[in-house]
Formats: sequence, C-alpha cells, structure tokens
Amino acid sequence: MKTLYFITGNKGKALEAKMKFSVLDIEIIQKDIGYPEIQADTLQEVARFGVDYLQKKVKYPFIIEDAGLFIDALDGFPGVYSAYVFYKIGCDGILKLLENVEHGKRKATFRSVYAYSEPGKKPLLFAGECKGTISKRVIGGHGFGYDPIFIPEYHAKTFAQMSTEEKNEFSHRGKSLEKLINYFKNI
Repeated sequence: MKTLYFITGNKGKALEAKMKFSVLDIEIIQKDIGYPEIQADTLQEVARFGVDYLQKKVKYPFIIEDAGLFIDALDGFPGVYSAYVFYKIGCDGILKLLENVEHGKRKATFRSVYAYSEPGKKPLLFAGECKGTISKRVIGGHGFGYDPIFIPEYHAKTFAQMSTEEKNEFSHRGKSLEKLINYFKNI
C-alpha cells in the first residue's frame, strides 16, 4: 500500500480525502505541520506557494488543498480569504452581510484546488467547483466551515445536512479530489 500525506489541520478535509482514496491502494495520512497561505488573487497561487514552501521541508509525496467560497453579491468575497473570514465572522457574519440580499441574488461558487507534490518534481494542480446559493440561516450539523449556509445547485439541502459520502459526490472538493484520484488511476 502506498502512503500519501495530506498536509492539513482540517480533520474534515482529511476524512473526505480518505473516503475518496479508499478506492485505490493508497493510505492518506494527515499531517498538521502548517504552512503560510499568501494573500493572492487565485486559489492556484495560494496552493503553488504552499507547495513551494513545503517542498523545502518535506521529502515525501504529499497533497495540500485550498478552497474558497466566492459570493456573487459580495463581488467574490470572501474568496481566497475564506478561512480567515470564517474564523473572524463565521457563517453568521456572512449571513449578516447578505441580510438585505434577495433569495434569487444569493448565488455563490465553492472552489477547490488540490496540489500534489513528489520530491524533485513539478507540482500538479487539480481544480473543482460547485455552484449554489447562500441560505438565509445556518442549517445542518455535518461538515465544516461554510457548509451550513451553502446549498448546491439542484439540491434543497445545505452541505451540512448531507453525509460526507453524499457531499463528496458533487462538492467542489469532491470534484478536484476526483481529478487527483483519476491521475493516480492513470499512472
């Protein structure tokens, strides 16, 4: 069995990856060693910087993931700053920012980028996204981050109302992770 390290402090992300990778003979081991996240315009830039930083410290294959919630009515905010904004104002703060925005104008997109790195090789990036809307209130007890306020397109439930398996079928992270898994299937 091959081992692949997932460098993240987020247990929810690690669980999602372990479940998706269970179809392959690859064990995902979470490592919470931390790395700086730069202020940038795109998730790809943030992921590349993280990989460059970690390649100087880590001598084994690893993955990292960066994600963001891009809300149309807020001109893409919080976007690449999603983690920081979540820790500062949380879901309730986002709902407050949107309190006067009509239901039909609460569109948002969750985006995810996985970066895969092997020692001595150029990192590979895999992106995915999921379109949806922001709910009027916090709903559900599963997941993490903005899951309780994000309702994916063509669904009536927030991510936080879904099981990990159900969410992984079409979430932004599920899509980028599926691309990464397909890469492993083809090598």
